[in-house]
Amino acid sequence: MIEFRFTVDDLATTSFAYSPLQEAVFSLRCFNDPARFPHHRPWLRRIRPRLEGLDGELLTSLVAPWMWIPDFLTPRPDRARPAFADELDRVRLTEPDVVAADLRAAYRSEDALPPVVARGLTRPDRFLTRLADALDAYWHTCLAAEWWPRAQSVLEADLAHRGRVLAERGAAEMLPGLDARLTWADSHLRLDTRDFLVPAPWAGMSIAGRGMVLLPTLFARGAQPLIDPTRPPLLIYPARGRATLAEQPPPVVGQALVRLLGRPRARLLLLLAEPASTTELAHRLEVTPGAVSQHLAILHDAGLLTRTRSGRTVRYARTRLGDDLCR
Repeated sequence: MIEFRFTVDDLATTSFAYSPLQEAVFSLRCFNDPARFPHHRPWLRRIRPRLEGLDGELLTSLVAPWMWIPDFLTPRPDRARPAFADELDRVRLTEPDVVAADLRAAYRSEDALPPVVARGLTRPDRFLTRLADALDAYWHTCLAAEWWPRAQSVLEADLAHRGRVLAERGAAEMLPGLDARLTWADSHLRLDTRDFLVPAPWAGMSIAGRGMVLLPTLFARGAQPLIDPTRPPLLIYPARGRATLAEQPPPVVGQALVRLLGRPRARLLLLLAEPASTTELAHRLEVTPGAVSQHLAILHDAGLLTRTRSGRTVRYARTRLGDDLCR
């Protein structure tokens, strides 16, 4: 059991974020144990040919057999929606002794380190450069163009849902709702660690005015903290709706809906059971964002969709009338 101890002020500074760097690093878990992440199998099949030219030995060594990942690779985000490049720049500035210590902590002993890591730690500064370059190449080759827009939409939808729960029911219901491992009582958030693959590295932490950041991920089966309890408080939890990544666009059903809207708009309306961006919908339908945008504008003007801007991204969702039409 791990216990996070909150004060009222600590609850007031608890916030949500998501991290493209975290998702890139955590996605490497799929290569160590694909069976744990069945919703990512379609993506894995597509990207395997692209991995040939990457530093695969190093990338797969960043995940310990029990799925732990060195803390310096997942720094706590400094804003709700950081850019991958900015986060990777922070990793590049990690002190060499921290790189070495975090890798040893993830593997729990010097003897367990993979050969590529053990060799690299003889010159941790050079090893850090190689590691950051490998992650950058992996991001741009396998994730950024096709996978991340869809993944980001799932993470945005999760944050929107948690915000609604917090506003309507309060933190005492929102926090344990992040994962079945979590319970809330007496200003303490408790994480059950009985199903951890290895014993938890520590047992308790006071938030102590440092703020807690909650991060959804598509690559975890349960809530988890960082390895080092002295780092700023952070709790990672499974994102709601992550299984939708394995879904293919649904067929258009109901000829009345097709006759009313036309096949492209009917399919878009069916896809928007969960909020999504223009880019994600274009990827799923294998059409241009411009074509999708025109149809979305018409559906929005007809009162079938709402749209919400988050930074540079606009996400669409069905209205109640849109839901009724799809039943």
